[in-house]
Amino acid sequence: MPRLNVGTTAKVRMPATSANLGPGFDSLGIALDWTDEITVEVTESGFEVEVEGESADVVPTDESNLILNAVLRGLEELDASVPGLKLTAYNSIPHGRGLGSSAAAVVGGALAAWKLAHPVQEPDRRRLSLMAVDFEGHADNATACMYGGLTLAWGQYENQAHVMLRVHPRLRVMMFVPETPVSTARARSILPDRVPRADAIDNASRAALLVHAVQDDLGLLWAATADKLHQDYRAELMPESYTLMKSLRSEGYAATLSGAGPSVLVLGSDRHLDALSDVNAEGFRRHALHVGAAAAVI
Repeated sequence: MPRLNVGTTAKVRMPATSANLGPGFDSLGIALDWTDEITVEVTESGFEVEVEGESADVVPTDESNLILNAVLRGLEELDASVPGLKLTAYNSIPHGRGLGSSAAAVVGGALAAWKLAHPVQEPDRRRLSLMAVDFEGHADNATACMYGGLTLAWGQYENQAHVMLRVHPRLRVMMFVPETPVSTARARSILPDRVPRADAIDNASRAALLVHAVQDDLGLLWAATADKLHQDYRAELMPESYTLMKSLRSEGYAATLSGAGPSVLVLGSDRHLDALSDVNAEGFRRHALHVGAAAAVI
């Protein structure tokens, strides 16, 4: 196993992502133009982690750091080793808000490992994506982060696959982000193992409609983003977010929980979303966003 030279450096930019988009549970994901950056440098020995920006006071700076572990996993996968590493993370994506921060960390670490091991080769995104999904566990977020745009993922392990969906040129995103995080693991654990057949049928039709709406007919987004599989069950964990989502939907906006929440995502045209600047959403920060690009070595 070749050992990389001290001083070898990789810098990566990774987008925030939102999964589900209502009915597309664990399958649909969208990248946003809201990014984190990391720099990884091979050092003589040991591991050093510095974190700046969002959640800098709570992100681990020891060997349990998620990005560091993703880099090391990636190097092992690529048959490369290092005497030591210094990781510097520049965070702007809030953690625990349903914005794919952990997927960004793992995808960023995987791409950094590739750059360190193969400095002149284009990343094998298929290989790195499979590694990221295996490590992070959420194909919807990880795939959207790795490839950018809007993605549809299915399958598991080596059979995991995806397609990139065309996005209507006027599609925009408004994100309402609360101050208080919610654990993704807790938000998943509250979901039932079984749902009524009628709910499953309704969700399947809405998810299929959503694929059409985001590409060709933004006027169908409200109908296409209705969900019966996960959002109602999560209401007790994030009552303010659920109330905001329902209020926005009652006014005709295509509002959903972002991933497992508690952020609230609204899809629509730029003109339609402009009116959201007047909506009362105390306790939430608003972010007007576009569809984002893929994670990339910079």
